[in-house]
Amino acid sequence: MEPTETLRPAKAEKSELLKQAKAYVTQLFEEKLPKQLVYHSLDHTVAVVKEARKLGEDSGLSAPDQETLLLAAWFHDTGYTEVYDGHEYRSMELAKAWLTQQQYAPERIALVQDLIRATHRNEAGETELHQLLMDADMSGMGREDFFANAELLRAEWETTLGKTYSSTEWAESQLDFLHSAKFHTDAAKSRYGEQFKANLKEQRDLLKKTEKKKKKKDEEENGTFAEPKRGIETMFRTMYSNHMKLSDMADKKANMMISLNAVLLSVIITYLGAKAGTKSGVLSPTIVNNPVLTIPIGLLLATALGSVVSAILCAQPDVTSFKWLKKSPQIATNRRVNLLFFGNFSKLSLDDFQSGMTELMGKKDALYTNMVTDIYYLGDVLTRKYRLLRISYTIFMVGLILTALSFGIALLYKM
Repeated sequence: MEPTETLRPAKAEKSELLKQAKAYVTQLFEEKLPKQLVYHSLDHTVAVVKEARKLGEDSGLSAPDQETLLLAAWFHDTGYTEVYDGHEYRSMELAKAWLTQQQYAPERIALVQDLIRATHRNEAGETELHQLLMDADMSGMGREDFFANAELLRAEWETTLGKTYSSTEWAESQLDFLHSAKFHTDAAKSRYGEQFKANLKEQRDLLKKTEKKKKKKDEEENGTFAEPKRGIETMFRTMYSNHMKLSDMADKKANMMISLNAVLLSVIITYLGAKAGTKSGVLSPTIVNNPVLTIPIGLLLATALGSVVSAILCAQPDVTSFKWLKKSPQIATNRRVNLLFFGNFSKLSLDDFQSGMTELMGKKDALYTNMVTDIYYLGDVLTRKYRLLRISYTIFMVGLILTALSFGIALLYKM
């Protein structure tokens, strides 16, 4: 038997060959197709085959051409199992290898390869079969599931190609795609024309809605200063309240140390001067008779004095200020100026203060800029207060320990 006689005729066992092609492609996709290809999946290939069959029937294709068209549809994306960009050319090789094993006619194998090549973005469809497969492959833009499939393609590009799009950017790209795309055959125009127009209109509306949402979001972000939100107001209210409480705590602790050390100083001075006479001079007879007690009493006196001085400095009013320069305009937006604090605005003339407050109420970010500056200055004052308070308590603690130790040593010395 001659080799040409063993080749499968175009019409012979058409349905069986297509079933075998379906089984082969299905198994190939299940085993080798990367999981991140959520758009160019088996479902997409099945949809293209379905649309190619209907377009071929509407165009009145002959049985051999219909079979060739469907075989090309089954194999047109098989190259994705090995390569992403330029997968069409790998699909041609896979189709040729499998069809050769099935003893399909060589001229028909070449035609299947030629049809698959036509689906590449840089190839032009010249024949009716080319255009039918191209229309079937792009039929999604004329179907109701266009937007759902578009999101799958977006996800696939992000995971496979690293291309990320904002909602607005994606809506713009899809609208550009619909504007530039077209169906080539009359069968496709008739089948998908109405839905294509509906999808185009819906995509325009979606872009407008997306741009409106983006604009609103930008206005909310940029307009937060002009129209304060509850969360931001709560944040500032909480911060002011916390600063005031901390300042009040520092003042109370400082006043406690002032009172305690003032009493201690009074007792020490009274004791040192008690029963002072002409023989003992200005000191108490106890000190004169026991000069070794001078050390612990002196330490206690120094402790009380150092602690009370630090506490007084802590409780002392501290007014932050700045050097105002007449050549510095835009008072309200100057980050170093706080018009909400008297220590700053008291340095200004009435006219400068009024103009600054007017600017403060008119600028978008001026109000919160001044509130942030005010909180910064409050924090600066609190830092100084608690540093001095810490010094006062440390002096008092260390001084008491040294006084007790020295007094114990003095007692041992006397014994």
